[in-house]
Amino acid sequence: MEQKKQSFMEALGEFIQPNRSGYVWSVVSSILGVASSMIPYICAGKIITVLIMGETDFRQITPWLLLALSGYVLKVCFSNLSTALSHKAAFSTLEMVRKAMVEKWQRVPMGYFQNNTSGNLKTSLVDRIDSMEPILAHMFPEMTANILVPVAILVYLFVLDWRMALISLIVLPIGFALQMGCMKGFAEKYQEQIRITKKLNTTLVEYVGGIEVIKAFNQSAASYQKFTDAVNENAAFYVNWMHDTQKFMAGSRAVMPTVLATVLPFGTLFYLRGSLSAPSFVMIMILALGIIKPLLAVVDYTDNFAMLGTIAGEVRSVLDAPELIRPIQEEKLADTTLSLENVLFEYNTDTEVLHGIDLDITPGNVTALVGLSGSGKSTIAKLIAGYWDVTGGAIKLGGIDTRKVPAVQLSKLVAYVSQDSFLFDDTIRENIRMGNPDATDQQVEEMAKAAGCDDFIRELPAGYDTKVGESGGQLSGGERQRIAIARAMMKNAPIIILDEATAYADVENEAIMQEAIGKLITGKTLLVIAHRLFTITDADNIVVINKGRIDDQGTHSHLLEHCELYRKMWAANQEAADEKEAAL
Repeated sequence: MEQKKQSFMEALGEFIQPNRSGYVWSVVSSILGVASSMIPYICAGKIITVLIMGETDFRQITPWLLLALSGYVLKVCFSNLSTALSHKAAFSTLEMVRKAMVEKWQRVPMGYFQNNTSGNLKTSLVDRIDSMEPILAHMFPEMTANILVPVAILVYLFVLDWRMALISLIVLPIGFALQMGCMKGFAEKYQEQIRITKKLNTTLVEYVGGIEVIKAFNQSAASYQKFTDAVNENAAFYVNWMHDTQKFMAGSRAVMPTVLATVLPFGTLFYLRGSLSAPSFVMIMILALGIIKPLLAVVDYTDNFAMLGTIAGEVRSVLDAPELIRPIQEEKLADTTLSLENVLFEYNTDTEVLHGIDLDITPGNVTALVGLSGSGKSTIAKLIAGYWDVTGGAIKLGGIDTRKVPAVQLSKLVAYVSQDSFLFDDTIRENIRMGNPDATDQQVEEMAKAAGCDDFIRELPAGYDTKVGESGGQLSGGERQRIAIARAMMKNAPIIILDEATAYADVENEAIMQEAIGKLITGKTLLVIAHRLFTITDADNIVVINKGRIDDQGTHSHLLEHCELYRKMWAANQEAADEKEAAL
């Protein structure tokens, strides 16, 4: 069912409401500021009228000059006050939206991040929310004031002469009609702008993040071309959009200020016929000019106004994304036995990737998941870790459905290490300590020794206080994985999941890591995903996954005898190992 489109205030009212007083007072101040800016126009009309009447005494003009100066000062004061109030309220609103979005990301399933690239997420959190600033900080107070003040001036013009008031409005509908030509198809074009901007951000993040791989495989030209194409597409879109709207914009800006083109000839005619007095004619000319400036300011905000629905819709789509619903009260678990009962799972693509998985993982045992790429091994591991909810069936921990186990409790029980081990841009010590924030420096170093990474850490310039760089970029892939394993072991969780956690290690270091893991998992449940089968031949239970189903399970010897797929995988592993040994 299609979701009903919400207005900007409906979509983001919960963030605007707490700052309502700031917006209200900024609007009031803005109205007073624009009204004050009209005072010099009125004073100019009075001064010209006095001079036309033959007054030569400067003292008769002085009060009007002082009043004009006062109007200007008041305009500056009220405008600055309005700006300060609106910006304070706007930035408070943006802060609340960003915090809500980040907090939301902590509650959504991991699949949300797999379906949204880092470039898209950055655009939503930074660019799209930043684009709300002109709307919240400027449009509300300034657009409101710039509409109300011309209305007040128009009322005054009707008091002076209703004919001239109507004549002063002749060019405005033409100007606004031309402006509407600029806005034709704006919503669709703005949506396309968002798509192209996200594509550019994603390409940029990919290019910068993969520069090492690009250079290593001599793909600079191809990858740079992809980035260049994204930049050119972005530029071409804006140029074409500007080309389509420029004639309407130029026409609007040319017509709107020509109020005097109608006021002067008709006013002169009425004056010569005696139906319009000179003071009224002068005042009407001055005030007619005063209408245009605030109305042009309103025109400047029409594109911002058109953006409201799109921005609100995108932000709301993030805030309304489905969450992993978990209780708060911790469950009393009988043990840490894991049972997968007829587990079905599909991503947002509506394509089922797991088709009725039944599997028991006994506490204290080593269970290995093997299979061809894309068979569903990592999906099973991440479902156990609580990254998603199963589509059908259940995963039980100690006899309790994991959907009834609080996320915090499940996190304490499961330590997950993936192939792409992420490290924060901090010291090695703090990255390891993240597994147990209360750990002492000595405990961190003891865990590093147990995990087999103490030696290489001490060889670094600053040892444990060495900064690993963004995403651990200052370390090799194998070094990052060893630190990630130490961090996971620091957590001391009873269930450990290693998803190709030794993939980047060479043969020598992999042996060290395997030995360290063997010592650290004593008495714990270990679920390991491996492509190199020789690393899991001693596992208590090896589960062969094939296209989202279990082909067979058992010991290494059992599978060699009874499982054809496992035999083929084992033969391929042996052949690859022999070729590598021959190459050396």
